[in-house]
Amino acid sequence: MYASLKSLIARSVPRRHARRIIIALCLCSLSVSLWAYLQAAPLPLVVLILNLATWVVVGLQQWSSRKSIKFQPQELADRLLQVQENERHRLSRELHDDIGQLLTAAKLQSEWLQRRLPQDLQSQCSVLCNTLTETLAKVRDVSAILNPRQLASLGLEASLRAHLLKTLENTQVSWSLECQQRLTGIPEETAVAAFRITQEAVTNMLRHAQAHNLLVRLQRLPEGLSLMICDDGLGFSPAINPGREGQRGMAGMSERIDQLGGNLSVSSQPGKGTRIEALFPWAPRALQRASAPKVLE
Repeated sequence: MYASLKSLIARSVPRRHARRIIIALCLCSLSVSLWAYLQAAPLPLVVLILNLATWVVVGLQQWSSRKSIKFQPQELADRLLQVQENERHRLSRELHDDIGQLLTAAKLQSEWLQRRLPQDLQSQCSVLCNTLTETLAKVRDVSAILNPRQLASLGLEASLRAHLLKTLENTQVSWSLECQQRLTGIPEETAVAAFRITQEAVTNMLRHAQAHNLLVRLQRLPEGLSLMICDDGLGFSPAINPGREGQRGMAGMSERIDQLGGNLSVSSQPGKGTRIEALFPWAPRALQRASAPKVLE
């Protein structure tokens, strides 16, 4: 009967008010029962005990419900990263599919006009075509940065090499990507995290470090995937809590590595470059494969 009453109240009133109504009814029932008991009315003691038990159960239920909706900091960080990746993918699709198609149509229209305009307007139309071409290329680059589709098809090493080649092609930075082992079978979440951390580190280097040399090294170790990023730039003073100190890029790296249960170390001093090392542990099955002895055929 109590369950039916609770279900009826939950359907008829908003959920946030249901518990208050139930508690109020139980309190009234308890008060009436207590009054009847004190007046020596013909009310069995077991009724009072049942009402007290109901009151305790409802209170415990409310306390447990409040406790269950509290997220731990790690759960919040994991959820935030998941939302960020989903939003990146959505923006990448919109840029590539919608804005990219509109720019392509505008470029084709401008080329059609250029073939039919008089000679004195050819230069202006040529500038318009070049601007549309450059804009379309920029949109595609941003779309690729937001959602590195080549990770699934090319793998982590090839994707990083393509990203470094594209990002540093018009700079004075000499870079090298070292990878002595094959990186097949890397879990998707590990590959995405390693790609994003490298992406953030390279972006920070171009914005602030004024570096001339960059080294990225990937190693497949028994305990996990090792990533090292080293430059000879201006360096900086790493904060103990990057998020509070305004180092958002470093905070994002820490959140990604924490999500996978890995380790991140940053070694840097002003004027002495920066060295970032990350270790992504294998999942249980991947760890078994990595630890198993190799059989030569």
